[in-house]
Amino acid sequence: MTIYRGQLRSRVAPALLALGIAAGLLAGCSRPAQPAGAPSAVPAAAAQPSSAAAPAAEATNEPAPAANDQTEVQSAWWNDAVFYEVFVRSFQDSDGDGIGDLQGLIDRLDYLNDGDPTTTDDLGVTGIWLMPVAQSPSYHGYDTTDYYTIEEDYGSNEDFKRLIEEAQRRGIKVIVDLVLNHTSTEHPWFVESAGDPSSDKRDWYIWSPSDDGSRAPWVGGGPVWHKSGDEYYFAMFWEGMPDLNYRNPEVTAEMQSAARFWLEEMGVDGFRLDAVRHLVEEGTRYAGAPATHQWLAGFDDFIDTVDPEALTVGEVWDTTAQVAPYVKDDEVDLAFEFDLAESILASVQQGKPVASAQKLADKLTAYPTGQFAAFLSNHDQPRVATTLFKDPEGNKLAATTLLTLPGVPFIYYGEEIGMTGNKPDELIRTPMQWSDTANAGFTNGVPWQPVNKGFEQLNVAAQDADADSLLSLYRRLIHLRNDHPALLRGAFVPVESSCDSTLAFMRQAPIGDADAPDGQAVLVVLNFDRKGEQEGCTFSYRGGSLAAGAYQMRDLLNGGDAAPLTVTADGFQGYVPVPSLTARAGHILLLEP
Repeated sequence: MTIYRGQLRSRVAPALLALGIAAGLLAGCSRPAQPAGAPSAVPAAAAQPSSAAAPAAEATNEPAPAANDQTEVQSAWWNDAVFYEVFVRSFQDSDGDGIGDLQGLIDRLDYLNDGDPTTTDDLGVTGIWLMPVAQSPSYHGYDTTDYYTIEEDYGSNEDFKRLIEEAQRRGIKVIVDLVLNHTSTEHPWFVESAGDPSSDKRDWYIWSPSDDGSRAPWVGGGPVWHKSGDEYYFAMFWEGMPDLNYRNPEVTAEMQSAARFWLEEMGVDGFRLDAVRHLVEEGTRYAGAPATHQWLAGFDDFIDTVDPEALTVGEVWDTTAQVAPYVKDDEVDLAFEFDLAESILASVQQGKPVASAQKLADKLTAYPTGQFAAFLSNHDQPRVATTLFKDPEGNKLAATTLLTLPGVPFIYYGEEIGMTGNKPDELIRTPMQWSDTANAGFTNGVPWQPVNKGFEQLNVAAQDADADSLLSLYRRLIHLRNDHPALLRGAFVPVESSCDSTLAFMRQAPIGDADAPDGQAVLVVLNFDRKGEQEGCTFSYRGGSLAAGAYQMRDLLNGGDAAPLTVTADGFQGYVPVPSLTARAGHILLLEP
């Protein structure tokens, strides 16, 4: 179990306790016996690379109300983070070969975070997730040939260590994709396994004398057995990515060794774990098998022996009910919340929330408080701007929703300027659009993938000085989140609305919060209506988490003040913050006694 930073949280009313805001939810869970080949906390004999260092984090405060009773709760460094997903190949080319590289990323770090908390012209993210950066024959890197060497197109291991140093200097944590499920068919392990049935590496992969006709467990999934010589090997995603056999303890030990290498030698702060629900098969059950859960629990224990503060984020592309156990049972620290992403985008498209604040709260209680990764899209999905039909105001509302909700936010590169893209995958992973110069400022050479059409108008430079641009909004939202503990890690408190098109909730940091000792609360009001202003919307909260009294309501997002709020012992009723709510816009109102 990861070591958390202790905090004091105010004891809230029973209604809030029903939301799962209780310290016990973060306690470790007991585990069933491990399957053959599952990792133990101390690995079997395996090569152990030499060790290196690991960094730290920060935040700020503003006083606000909360109840007086206090109880202890726990929080981790990632609950104070906003992450940015980077595809190195498409971010910035530094040497003119048309391929993004680590030096290019280093050159652009100040865009992400310049390390100066007094400036607001950087994006303000405090974490980076790098898509695969290990050696691979494919452009995307998800079929690894060497887990210990940086992809030669991107640079060297020394370049990566320098990236870590520069990121740390700016207060940015770095996690990398660790592809556990499969390797490339070109990996030396598989070459040996396929080349000789008597090889020591034969059962590092899964072989069968016959093909039973099984297919991958998703709509349109292809065959999983692929012929090589006289037998068939198991490769769920495609024939170039053979699955590793985690019933073999040697495979587990080797992947533990790879994880240790990245944590100790390369200095990363954790991993995004790809396709984790498919790690161990049980018969023809290829997703979410009990053996997979058991293996992951052991792997997480091992990671904690190497670095107790290392983050693991699991990709479990499924419903909340299927995803949450991976976190609750301490198999990963966070998991991506696909249902929430779909709900945000559907609400923007439909012009009203697809779920009430209370239903949203009920859904999120599936996780320990705040321990999920929130996002809008990623490298496998159509870009947000494409899903929302290139609607600038829709993009802004989606961003405001993401960055005011609980969870740990992840932003896909280019999302903050409204980059577009749809399947096939190459077209949602196109070069970053920095300026209106040749190749959007990405490269002086020929880009590995053509830059999107229209980059002359849609780019960072064009939005940089425009206070109303999507980029400027992302900057404001991220800096507001960084500066307000209530938004970073505060409890999610549903608020009732009289208007169907609005979603309202409070985020509340407790008395005793490390960065807000007197507590802090904000009221978030989001209007999803597509057509026009909403007049006379009222908001009510029945509960006792706020101290009774009168509050000034400062609009952190738009400036100015909303109407004062009076709170009684039972909460508040019929509150009208502003006479009319602008279509597809939001308010973040700080409660000031």
